[in-house]
Amino acid sequence: MKGFWPKVSRIILRNRILILLGIVGFTVFLALQWKNIRFSNTESNILPDDHPATIQYRSFTKIFGEEGNAIVLAIRDTALFTPKNFNRWNKLSKQLEAFPEIDFVVSLENLRVLVKDNDEQVFVMEPFLKKKPSSKAEIDSLKNHLFTELPFYDNLVYNPKSGTIQTIAYLDKDIMDTPVRNEFILNDLDDLVKSFEEETQMDVRVSGMPYIRTWNTKSIVDEIGIFIVAALLVTSIIFFFFFRSFRATFISMFVVIIGVMWAFGILGLLKYEMTILTALIPPLIIVIGIPNCIFLINKYQQEVNKHGNQALSLQRVISKIGNATLMTNITTASGFATFIILDSDLLREFGIVASINIVGIFVLSLLIIPIIYSFMPLPKTKHLKHLNKKWMDFFVNWMERMVRDHRIAVYMTTVAVLVLSIVGIYQMRITGSRIEDLPKNTHFYNDIQFFEQEFDGIMPMEIVVDSKRKNGIIKPATLKRMDQLGSVINEIPELSRPISVVDLIKYSKQAFYNGIPKYYQLPTNQENTFIMDVARKSSSEGNLLQSFVDSTGQTARLTTYMQDVKIDRMEEIEKTMQQSITKFFPDDRYNVFMTGKALLFLKGTKYLVKNLLLSLALAIGLISLFMAYLFRSFRMVVISLVPNLLPLVITAGLMGYLGVPIKPSTILVFSIAFGISVDDTIHFLAKYRQELAANRWQIKKSVYAALRETGVSMFYTSIVLFFGFSVFIISSFGGTKALGGLVSATLLFAMLSNLILLPSLLLSLERNIANKQVLKKPQIDILPQDEDNGKEK
Repeated sequence: MKGFWPKVSRIILRNRILILLGIVGFTVFLALQWKNIRFSNTESNILPDDHPATIQYRSFTKIFGEEGNAIVLAIRDTALFTPKNFNRWNKLSKQLEAFPEIDFVVSLENLRVLVKDNDEQVFVMEPFLKKKPSSKAEIDSLKNHLFTELPFYDNLVYNPKSGTIQTIAYLDKDIMDTPVRNEFILNDLDDLVKSFEEETQMDVRVSGMPYIRTWNTKSIVDEIGIFIVAALLVTSIIFFFFFRSFRATFISMFVVIIGVMWAFGILGLLKYEMTILTALIPPLIIVIGIPNCIFLINKYQQEVNKHGNQALSLQRVISKIGNATLMTNITTASGFATFIILDSDLLREFGIVASINIVGIFVLSLLIIPIIYSFMPLPKTKHLKHLNKKWMDFFVNWMERMVRDHRIAVYMTTVAVLVLSIVGIYQMRITGSRIEDLPKNTHFYNDIQFFEQEFDGIMPMEIVVDSKRKNGIIKPATLKRMDQLGSVINEIPELSRPISVVDLIKYSKQAFYNGIPKYYQLPTNQENTFIMDVARKSSSEGNLLQSFVDSTGQTARLTTYMQDVKIDRMEEIEKTMQQSITKFFPDDRYNVFMTGKALLFLKGTKYLVKNLLLSLALAIGLISLFMAYLFRSFRMVVISLVPNLLPLVITAGLMGYLGVPIKPSTILVFSIAFGISVDDTIHFLAKYRQELAANRWQIKKSVYAALRETGVSMFYTSIVLFFGFSVFIISSFGGTKALGGLVSATLLFAMLSNLILLPSLLLSLERNIANKQVLKKPQIDILPQDEDNGKEK
């Protein structure tokens, strides 16, 4: 490797025009791929295809179809029950049904009432609204009929306690995962609802999983631009504060903007969807790219300040800093690349694109900065003043003093913080919820809470009952068991009233007895014969039956909706339900399982957390091997890991004390932060080893020299990273906000740990590490040995 980087520097500087044209050409090529960027229309596939929960969900959808295709609209306003508003609400339902994107609508306008035709001895479905009501008295009569005499529709189209009326529009399943769904919801549906609200001055609440997913995607898209602008603004201000040079700032911004263009281009080239994670990559590239610019520009200005030879300075920038920045970018990319091994498409795509772009921004920095500077005059004296800032001297002197005179205090503080952090870790919980990370200040989040209050949730949970024989579902014994399970569900406050074939049979008995509400119950064995005989002759009930039972009569669904609950509570509900299923449905006669989007979210989150912990362990293992390869010393690996693992423990402890749960959005923090924070360790230890060679293996002198040399750059880059990641705190998504805050905090702890704890450990353990095995020539020279014997300023 010794002659590699000087050769690279010669190639770059001798082919400046060709390389710039190559960068322009490749950037144009990637810009043409932007058209392939797709915004997420589907729900993230967290569980692998062969997971039992995925297999069960697929078997359910094969029989009954996609269950998350409903959009719900509701009004809680007494003004609805006036002729003008009531008829306008029904008109809205008709307008909805007219759209080709809508499969069918369940509303007051097309509500059907099951009645018995005594002459023909069949059940028929009559319209609830036989004519358009024209008076308040008519509407009051209809309202009374609905609320007191039609329990089948309780919690389906009305809430009798609050008087809320609901319309359910089922989207065409063929457009569920296409851009057509988004266009319909954001444009047609939105215009329809706004028009109704303007005419009636009533507030319409809208929700449902397709609706939430669409508006959530729009929020992600809206935030991408904000993040990019904010990251550019924050990093450029900090960069200018450190360097006091518009030229250096503009060059750095130019580099990271090209990096952002590449990030979008690679997303398009790979045809990946823009998700809540991949949307973070462009601003991440800005935040991670700026430290590369700091190291390269700082080195260039140091060389100019030393001898004033531009050609030599540019050559040394590439040959001396190139290897160090390559190593640090590889470790950072490794932290992201560990997500590639996970079975989650969401995280795998994030890991692939992030790691490719981190390497890409390194290449851009190494090529563009020296080439642009080669066309410019030498920096003026005022541009080099930052190299001798007094406040930086004060900071470096403080660090040196802490390491030299207060090592015992450093260790005591470290142990105390470690103990407190471990106590905090024991208070951590794996939790989270499906809507917890959604933007809280949006209309669709408020509407979710409204529907939870009125109709006990919007997340479907399904229980599939396979009777193992044809027409086994409509047997009285099976219906009774399903009714018993329904009673258990009714007692769980977080679940809505279940609806199934049981309700239809109860409704049939009520209709058989001329619609008297008290007969809304399962028929006795004797009644069952007559009622089922009437039902078999009735085509209307057969159509209704298709929604609840398969064509053979062997398998049925029982549908309930779950409120947004924490994962630990969701597990309790699942356990209660499973116990009831085992109790009511013997395995030898029935095959019963729970499924639905609510349950898949629970399984997916637990699976993801488990895999992300594996990802973190892999990141630590990979980087440990990398350090071992660099320094060829087990002791140096252990010493280098301590100041990088400690910040992770502190952050985990803080999460416990602050009540921040372990969930997919927060567990990401550790792999990302570890991959970035270890960069400082590599820089410090590389310089330390170089100083050892220059100072005849005098450890104390070498540690202080390395601290002075690398302290400033480590401080600069850590501050940029801290404020850069803090940009994500402005996000309206809880997970993104937590990611930004926690990574920022972790990197701040890592900086202090690498600048104070790491040198202290090297000094305290000097007798144990100062041997030929540790100090022999490393596998790769990160910093060349001709560094003027370590005497840079």
